[in-house]
Amino acid sequence: MAKKKRRIVEEPEEEYEFTPTEFNEREFILKDIYGTKVFAVAMILGLIVGIVGAAIINLWDSSYAWVVATLISFAVCFGMKKILELLRFRPEMLEMKSLAGNYLLYLVLALGVCILGINAPFA
Repeated sequence: MAKKKRRIVEEPEEEYEFTPTEFNEREFILKDIYGTKVFAVAMILGLIVGIVGAAIINLWDSSYAWVVATLISFAVCFGMKKILELLRFRPEMLEMKSLAGNYLLYLVLALGVCILGINAPFA
């Protein structure tokens, strides 16, 4: 007996339509301004800790004064989330990427100001 040929019936493909989510411009701007304020706080903290570190190194006559200044810089970095909460900021509102950028900015600025402060024109 001959087998019957199967007819392949093409089913109509489902059409996908992309619908973008609703964009809230006001929320986006407020979140960006909030991130900028936290960024400014990180910069101010970096400047203050850098100046304090330079003062410690210049005033303390020890070869390990730089270790103390560096430890203070890293201690404030690790406690920055708590410091932001004390200043009534909510760090959990920020993305992890921007918070990490604020931490790195703080460290670079604090250690950079400290290095500038211990060199010839300022020492």
